[in-house]
Amino acid sequence: MPHVVVEFSANLRCRADIARLLHTVHDAALATGVFPRGGTRTRAEERTDYLIADGHPDNAFVHVTLRIGHGRDLETRKRAGQQVFDALCAELAQASATTPLAISFEVQEIDPDLNFKHNTVHAHVAARDANRHRP
Repeated sequence: MPHVVVEFSANLRCRADIARLLHTVHDAALATGVFPRGGTRTRAEERTDYLIADGHPDNAFVHVTLRIGHGRDLETRKRAGQQVFDALCAELAQASATTPLAISFEVQEIDPDLNFKHNTVHAHVAARDANRHRP
C-alpha cells in the first residue's frame, strides 16, 4: 500500500504532463516515509465523459485517491496526505493558473478484514536493491 489513483478529465491531457504528474504523486507518497516502496502503486484513469460545474468544455478536474492500509494514526495520515496533496498542487500550478481546474484529494483507509493480497513485488524490489549495492 498505498494505491494512488489519479482520475482526470480528458481535456487536461493537453494542459498537463500526465506521466510527470503520476511520477510526482508517486514520488511524493514514497517521500513521506510512511509507505513501502514495493507496495506503492500509482495509476491514471482518464475520464472522457464528464460534466463540471456549468458544463463549459474548458472546465477540468483532477481527483486523487490515496488508498492506504489500516492502522496509521490520524496525524500520520494527515501529514502524508498533505505532503502528497502539496506535490499534486505544485505540479498542476501552471495548468491551474491558466484554466478552470478543480483539484481534489482524498485519503481512504482500507478495511483490514476485507483486504486480500498476494504480492511478490517486495521481494523483487529488495533483490534489485541488493544487486545495485554490489561493488
